[in-house]
Amino acid sequence: MSEPYRVALVCLGNICRSPMAHVVLEDRLERAGLSEEVEVASAGTGGWHEGEPMDPRAAATLADAGYDPSRHRARTFTRDWYAEHDLLLAMDHSNHADMADLAPSVDATSSLRMFRSFDPDATEADDEVPDPWYGGDEGFRHVLAMVERTVDALVEELPRLRSR
Repeated sequence: MSEPYRVALVCLGNICRSPMAHVVLEDRLERAGLSEEVEVASAGTGGWHEGEPMDPRAAATLADAGYDPSRHRARTFTRDWYAEHDLLLAMDHSNHADMADLAPSVDATSSLRMFRSFDPDATEADDEVPDPWYGGDEGFRHVLAMVERTVDALVEELPRLRSR
C-alpha cells in the first residue's frame, strides 16, 4: 500500500474555518471510501489557540449539520508542514502569504493553494473563506455551506491530484 495523500487546511487560529473544513473533509472521505488513502490535518498560522477545541459556534454549526466536532484541538502551522503534507490549502490570502513566508524553498510553494480554488462558485475576486469569528451564527452557517461545496469538489479532484 502506498503512502496516504496528506492534505492540510490552514486558517488564522485553527478554531473556526480550517477545523470546520477538516471535519467535513474527513466525513466526505469516509463516505467516498477514501479515508485510508487520504489523511487530513488542520492548523492556524497563529499559535495563540494551540491545544484548544474549536470555537463553540463552529462546533455547534457542525453538530447541527450532523458532524462530530469533538476531537479537534488547535495546532500551529510551521515550516515542517511542507515536508509532511502533499497539499496545503489556505482559507484566505493573508493565511496564504504567511504560509508562503514559511516555505523552505520557492519550489515548496507548488503544494500551496487557496482552499476555494476547488470551489465551483469561487471567482478571482471571491476566493476566500470569510472569517466568521466576529459575526453571528449566520456567518458560521455561510462558511459551512461554502466548505461543504468546496470539499465535495476537492474529493472529486483527489484522484487526479494523487496521481501527480
